Amino acid sequence: MIRRSRSLAAQVAGALLQSLRDLAPIVVVIAVFQLLVLREPIADLASLLIGIGMVVLGLTLFVQGLNLGLFPLGEGMAWGLAHQGSLFWLLAFAFGLGFGTTVAEPALIAVADEAAAVAADGGMIATGAAAQEAYALGLRLTVAAAVGVALLVGVLRILRGWPIQYLIIGGYAGVVLMTALAPAEIVGIAYDSGGVTTSTITVPLVTALGVGLATSIEGRNPLVDGFGLIAFASLTPMIFVMVYGMLI
Repeated sequence: MIRRSRSLAAQVAGALLQSLRDLAPIVVVIAVFQLLVLREPIADLASLLIGIGMVVLGLTLFVQGLNLGLFPLGEGMAWGLAHQGSLFWLLAFAFGLGFGTTVAEPALIAVADEAAAVAADGGMIATGAAAQEAYALGLRLTVAAAVGVALLVGVLRILRGWPIQYLIIGGYAGVVLMTALAPAEIVGIAYDSGGVTTSTITVPLVTALGVGLATSIEGRNPLVDGFGLIAFASLTPMIFVMVYGMLI
């Protein structure tokens, strides 16, 4: 029991130290600009230090949670479905995972709400709360569906062994084409939507899905074939959102 407690304490201390190292460059940059460029004392230093401590603790718990929960869950589901031999359920799981994680993504919710407010101010949609909520919800569902399709295509790529570069090149050719056709007001939102999908919730589960699936299939290299799903998850929302803007 004592050995386990010591081992756990060592793991926690190591994780906290790693989080401090990760955050150190941000703290140094802020301190340098505050003290040497602005030449002003840091206001309410005690609250700032408490906030930094909370960030370190939160980051540590988040990373440990990924390692203990989300990564094994994604890999286990991918392995189980692959060995079950059902292509339909594997593709359904990939789409559902992409859709579910994205529609709940906090960054996407924030961007969709802000886009709806700006669209109302610009006269693109009605200024009422109901119109803005409908626009934001439609944007979120569009991005979520795009990520679901991206994971579906990505899983097929792993299963069939398709070269990733051709799919990426073709996808970005579609982005360029849609940029020329879509209304100018939606283009920036579309590009940002591609970025916010690769955030806190989506990335760990999508990565675990790709690595787990590539590991479970004979002849696939997890390092070569297991990664790349995030690229699809960033690419397809741009196209889907620009189509959404053209329809709206």
